[in-house]
Amino acid sequence: MKTFPRGLAGLYEFVPYSLPALLARVVVGLIFFRSGLTKIDLTTLAVKPATFFLFDHEYKFRLFQYFGLSANDYAFPATHLLAYAATTIELLMPLALWLGLGTRFAASALLAQTAVIATVYPDAYMDHALWAIGLLMLMRFGPGPLSLDHFARKLGRTP
Repeated sequence: MKTFPRGLAGLYEFVPYSLPALLARVVVGLIFFRSGLTKIDLTTLAVKPATFFLFDHEYKFRLFQYFGLSANDYAFPATHLLAYAATTIELLMPLALWLGLGTRFAASALLAQTAVIATVYPDAYMDHALWAIGLLMLMRFGPGPLSLDHFARKLGRTP
């Protein structure tokens, strides 16, 4: 007879990886996609002037300041280019996650974006850590069977 903890652990083995993988893809994708939508004017599909303002004045490297190594925050270079890049990443990579197409690449791009965001808002490290956990899981184990990557692999066309 199995002991209670061992029997319970056995039940967890019945949870298919497809469930947490799909949940990670959907939830993390939503976080970034919604952020990307705030950066564009939906009528013209252009980056909003407010987005450029934020990149010029609000989004600063604050990690040294957070750890008490400096009294200053530091501006990022090429802020207009960064505004376009961040907006593009936040709108396209979630689509790739949701479809499960190029999932590991999309998760890598969003993890890099998360690392940059963490330098801007270091106080929100718990949110960033949760995003990173889901993204790292997808990078390590892939998107799961409910994905275009999985179907492509089955057809012999590894993306």
